[in-house]
Amino acid sequence: MYAKILGLGAVTLLLSARYLHWLFRRWRSRVPLKEVLFFPTSVTCVEHLLLRHLLSATSSLDLCVFAFSNQELSRTVLLLRSRGVAVRILTDKNYMIMSGSQIGALRRAGTCVRHDLEAVHMHHKFAVVDGRLLITGSLNWTVTAIQSNRENILVTEEPDLVRPFIREFEQLWEANDPSRYRSSLS
Repeated sequence: MYAKILGLGAVTLLLSARYLHWLFRRWRSRVPLKEVLFFPTSVTCVEHLLLRHLLSATSSLDLCVFAFSNQELSRTVLLLRSRGVAVRILTDKNYMIMSGSQIGALRRAGTCVRHDLEAVHMHHKFAVVDGRLLITGSLNWTVTAIQSNRENILVTEEPDLVRPFIREFEQLWEANDPSRYRSSLS
């Protein structure tokens, strides 16, 4: 009888441990990504970490940047487009026409680009990947920013942080629709 009770206790303990292990693995897989990257760094793979996050896009990339002259990041955006990822870019109207800006090349390749229609600079620096991943910080998308400036980016899947950036992008995208601007001049 004691052996049965002891055996049932051991089975219960084993099943409880397995259940707790399964529960822990399930919880850990749901923990949102939170990563901070600093530029410049002696670790040359930091730029590649940024690229890896961008290349994880499967359906959409919404990009809101002040300066965009980094050719590697531009090639990444073009690659995403060739994979069928919907790419939308919001940028500053003055910076987009500066020498070295990649915005013109991206626009000529068919990327949807809008610029600010107001007097204030569009100085945001963020990307939303597939509506689930936020990349934001001080980093302009330039070679100088990545290689020479003290910059940072935060990468997160935390929904409470991602959602406000989605709302901001959508509001700016709508507010900077050129057809709305042209119709208001008529």
